[in-house]
Parts: sequence; C-alpha cells; structure tokens
Amino acid sequence: MIFEKVTQLTSKEEFIEKILIYIRLVEVVAERNGIKIPTVSAPSEEMIAEMRDMGLLDKSEDVKELRKISSVYYLRFLSAVSFYLFHKELYGNQLDKLNNKKRLLLQKQESKSNKPRMVDFFAGAGGLSCGFTQVGFRVCFANDFEDVCVRTYRYNHPELPANSVLKEDIRKIVDNIDDYVKEDIDIVVGGPPCQSFSSANQRRIIDDPRNELYKYYIEAIKKICPKFVLMENVKGMLSVANQVVEDYKAIRIEKNGKVYTYDVSYRLLNAMNFGVAQSRERLIYLAIRDDIAYSKHVTPEVLFHEIEKACENNPHYNLQSALECIKPLDAPRIKGMTEVDDEKTGMKIGINDYDSCGNDYLSSINQGRNLQYVFNHKARYCSDVNYEIFRRLEPGEDATNPKIADIMPYARRNNIFKDKYFKLYADRPCRTITAHLKMDCLSHIHPYQIRSLTPREAARVQSFPDDYLFLGAYLKTYMQIGNAVPVLMAKQIANIIKRYI
Repeated sequence: MIFEKVTQLTSKEEFIEKILIYIRLVEVVAERNGIKIPTVSAPSEEMIAEMRDMGLLDKSEDVKELRKISSVYYLRFLSAVSFYLFHKELYGNQLDKLNNKKRLLLQKQESKSNKPRMVDFFAGAGGLSCGFTQVGFRVCFANDFEDVCVRTYRYNHPELPANSVLKEDIRKIVDNIDDYVKEDIDIVVGGPPCQSFSSANQRRIIDDPRNELYKYYIEAIKKICPKFVLMENVKGMLSVANQVVEDYKAIRIEKNGKVYTYDVSYRLLNAMNFGVAQSRERLIYLAIRDDIAYSKHVTPEVLFHEIEKACENNPHYNLQSALECIKPLDAPRIKGMTEVDDEKTGMKIGINDYDSCGNDYLSSINQGRNLQYVFNHKARYCSDVNYEIFRRLEPGEDATNPKIADIMPYARRNNIFKDKYFKLYADRPCRTITAHLKMDCLSHIHPYQIRSLTPREAARVQSFPDDYLFLGAYLKTYMQIGNAVPVLMAKQIANIIKRYI
C-alpha cells in the first residue's frame, strides 16, 4: 500500500513526503476555486474513518502518534482532510493514489483483467511501464535498486500492490523469482546497466564484471520464460550487440516437458521518430520465444519492421512543443532555496493555469486530458556567473562562444567541456535528457528564459504525462527522468508487440 500505519513506519521521511503531497493536492484545488481552507484542530469521526481508509491509522488512538510524527504539518493535514470531505465533488479521483482502500479496489479489479502481463526489471521511475500500461498491459512485478525510483513508481502505479514493486538488487532475487512472479508472463522489459564497451581487445566485452547486471537479467528471463523480451540500452552497447545476440540464442529453458529457445534482433532507434520532442538514440533488443514465433508467424525482424513502419506516420516535434502552456519561472538566486516552493521560482505541486492539451504534442503525452495540477515545475538555483552566461548565450551556442570568454569558469578545459554550457534550440528536437542533469543543468539551458530546464520540462521532453509525479529530493528527480525510456517510445513499441499476444 502507499501508506504504512503511523505506528509501524519504516521511513518517516517518505511518510512526511506523502503527507505533504496530500496537503498540496487539496490546497491547489482550493486555491483554483478561490476557497479558503478552514483550520481544523481535532479530527472528527468522519476524518478518522477517512484516515483509516488512507492507511494511516488502525484505531482512533493512533491520532496521537500521527500528531507526533507529522508535528509541524499536523493541523495543516487535518484541515486538508476535512476540506476534502466537504468538497469531494471538486476532486474526483485526484486523491485516490494516496488512499490504500481505493488502491486495493483498483488492484483487485486489475488482477481479474485479461490484459497482457509484464515484468519490469531496472524499472526506474517507470517510463517503460507507463508506456506499456497506456496501451493495456498489466504490470505483475517491477524492481529497482534506487529507493526514490521505487517510491515514484509505486505512487504513479496504484494498480500494482506496493509489495510487487520491490526495492532490491536483482542479484539477490533472481534465484527465488518465483516468490514474486506467480503468473505466466507475456513480456519482460528492462534496461540493465552496462558500463564497459571500450575494451576492444577482449573477446567477450559483455562478460566484463561491470556488466554483471546484464547477466542477471538474462538469468531472470530464463526463470520467467516470457513470450517476449524487450531490452533497452545505450548506443554504446552496439559494440557488443553480436555478443548479446549469442547470449539470447544460447537460452534453453525446460518447462512443462518442453524446451524453449529465443530468436532475437536489435535496432538503434531514435525517440524523435516516435513523436517524442527529443533526439535520443537507444539500442532496443527484441526477443521472441520460439513457440510464439511459430504460432504467430512473427520474428523480431518483423516486429522492428512494423515499429519502423508505424513511425513513418508520426509527426516530429521540437522542444518548443514541450515548453508551451506552462508557467514562466525565474531561477532562484539564493543557495538552498531549490526545495522551497514559491510563485516566482515554481512548486513541486502547483496550479495548472494552462491548457494541458494546448498543442498536439501536449495532447499526445497527456492523452487528451485537461489536468488541474502541474508537478515538479521548479526552477534550479543559478549563480551570478551562470546567470550572466545564460543571459548572453543564444540558442545553439556553447562554452566556446567568445561572448562568454571573460567569465567562462571552464575556459582552460573547453576541449573537454565544450558542451558544459549549451543553450537549447527551441525549433529543434531537444538534445538527449540525461541523468547527469542531477549534477548540473548547464548543458540544457532554456532557449528563452534565463535558467535551465525544470524537472517538469525535462519530463515533458521525455513524454511523461504532466500528472506523473516524481517523488524524492529535487535533484534526484532529474536522475529519475534522465534514466527513463521515453513514454511515447515505449507506448508505440508496446502497441506493436500487443498484436501478437
């Protein structure tokens, strides 16, 4: 469930974050409707019942522990719960993700569906899962090692029980994967980190110890025996592509008296061809179990042909498409203010005063929905030097531009850090969003506002819907977004694969 009982907390930090999310979701709608939230100092019976449904309390006496744990936010939280109960018609299902009882009902309904079933390893914040579920797949199990990624995934996928989104090292669970995956699986997806591609003198580069997680991904496939496999990785993995093919073709799985094998192929695909406002090349492997290939008359090459054919009808979007219909922001100029919400520099959860479907690209990523909230749209701190660099540069200009030579802090290393500063073109697809943005965003300077991209703008470039909330510390939201597979890319690949399930 999304909430633990207040008397059984394993993470106070995570609990408080969700309390604050609830408060802001309630407050934003009140602000939008011009209604002041009355202060409530003690919970009514109806409020206690609601908090039980949310999963916070076991009994009425637990309110004392709630007050102790939430301390500073306690009265604000009580007031938010009370306001919601009096104004449910304003919220629809907006707060359902923070209600254990409602999540459980959704999970029971989902478990009875006949949707194709998937498992997502190295799931991150859930880009692949988001795309696949949008076309009707059901996630049975997801796994990642990063705590903040698991928190984001659980929040945004209420249809999946919390204990089916596991924070654990794949090396520790692969031998007992049957404890977590108890159904026949149609597809396993994932992007195992692979870090060594440059040692050309090695006969089997993929066997480098740094690529160990890839090997465990293969082992997980052997245990689960899915009909299809999708593996996503960086362009650099092309150097070992044939070795990966060897590994897939070497798979032999004995199950129910039969022996299963896999056919595999790969393509270097660019997200911009999938209607994503970003030039992002990724290596995609597709594998098909032999009995499915035979009965469905399909090969990985056929799938790739259909995927590429479908992309021919997709529009190409530029960065401007992702930056429209969102509030202009100023960069904070004082250190330590990045986590502090305000009107000028942005908020983790704020009012959406714009049309969520204000252009074709936004309509595509938001699935035609008009949303009340804007999430993670908060500008990043900018020093005086960087502010002046951002101001002087024009789109397409970088650290080598002579107009910033007098203030360029990395001038002696321009041969190494040529792209350390880069102002983005508005009229072209965005350059690749990377996890490095958590370190700095100097390589992704906004084309016409004096700041770098916000996490929400980066998420739009990655084609996440605007109501996909990234949990955790501000800088870690960039890591989650940068490591994800673009949702629209995942969605369209899923749509082709689904035809054969």
